[in-house]
Amino acid sequence: MPRNGQVTQIGLDCHRRFSNATGRDAAGKIVWRERLDHGNRNTLREALEEWPKGAPVILEGTFGWGWLSDELIAAGLDPHLASSKKVAAWRDARGLAKSNRVDADLLSELWTQQPRWWEVWLAPQEVRDQREWLRYRMALVGMQTGLKNRIHAILHRHGIVNDCPDLFGAQGRRCLQALLTPESLLRDSARAVLKSYLQVLDYVRRQIAGATKTIRRFVHRTPAAQRLRTLPGVNYILAYTILAEIGRIERFRGARQLASYSLLAPLADDSGEDDGAAPRGRHVGHCGRRTLKWAFLEASHSAIRGDPRMRAIFDQRTNGGKRERNRGHITVAHELCRVAYVVLKKEVEYTLEPPARPGKKRRRKPSRPGTGQPDVAMVAASTRSKLQTSL
Repeated sequence: MPRNGQVTQIGLDCHRRFSNATGRDAAGKIVWRERLDHGNRNTLREALEEWPKGAPVILEGTFGWGWLSDELIAAGLDPHLASSKKVAAWRDARGLAKSNRVDADLLSELWTQQPRWWEVWLAPQEVRDQREWLRYRMALVGMQTGLKNRIHAILHRHGIVNDCPDLFGAQGRRCLQALLTPESLLRDSARAVLKSYLQVLDYVRRQIAGATKTIRRFVHRTPAAQRLRTLPGVNYILAYTILAEIGRIERFRGARQLASYSLLAPLADDSGEDDGAAPRGRHVGHCGRRTLKWAFLEASHSAIRGDPRMRAIFDQRTNGGKRERNRGHITVAHELCRVAYVVLKKEVEYTLEPPARPGKKRRRKPSRPGTGQPDVAMVAASTRSKLQTSL
């Protein structure tokens, strides 16, 4: 199309079954609007091939942006991801009603906005593949928890008290198998349901084991994941989670930005004069990766028990564990996040003692000239003044 030669930027409002596109020229004038159907992938690719090569395409970070960005890259286009929250706030600030056409038009305007306050990181395909395995295992663990809760509910409904410390361990499973016999206190319907739940639970456990083996193999062959495992409290699963959720450490300017992205940077919404009361309106953020926050908080519990440095941070924040223990875990998780940034950025392993800064000499105690003795007063200043007065 001749009109595509005038297009310099494109806004793409993505939906489940279709997308609306708006093309603008260098002057910001709308050249064309187009609707793309997702039902036929070949037709979609043919439409994208007609767009000008290398043109920036801005789409929101909504559900389904991953596969569509891959199609845009394959068509020789330059996709960029916009924050849905920021775009919605910008639309409301301009007093515009939300519609598919308005959204596509607004997205096509963003390319000229400097600085790019609207842009968020577009994760490449390999990072999204890592997150796919992570989401899969998390979903299976959720199913396993639900099945265990339902089995506990069956026993509770029939008044069966089990004294096994772990109902789903080796001893607990023998107790559950004994309940499947006709001599047990369960009715026929409850025994049939319990048997089915146990079969499904065994299947889910096998799937979790398979996903865990895949994750462990990835960690073994990835140096960055191996370095993350040197952090206190970080096992195979947490190392994989942190690496998959962070993606590329180069996109963060510093450890503070990573902590904010991990929802571990405390924020305050309180205002007015300080009245000396307990702070109100404090939270650890709303926009970020909740899975990353969970990973560092999960690691903090083990780090407090096994690492003296993290234990000291926890004790200092909680007065030896006597108050605000939850905030203490957040503080330790924040420190783990900062250390993880250094480990990934500088490609070093975690050590209990922080390494010395380059060019920094070891501090020595000053001594009195010609004596070799430490330059420290042997008596208090008040005592020394009294001695001088008496003399």
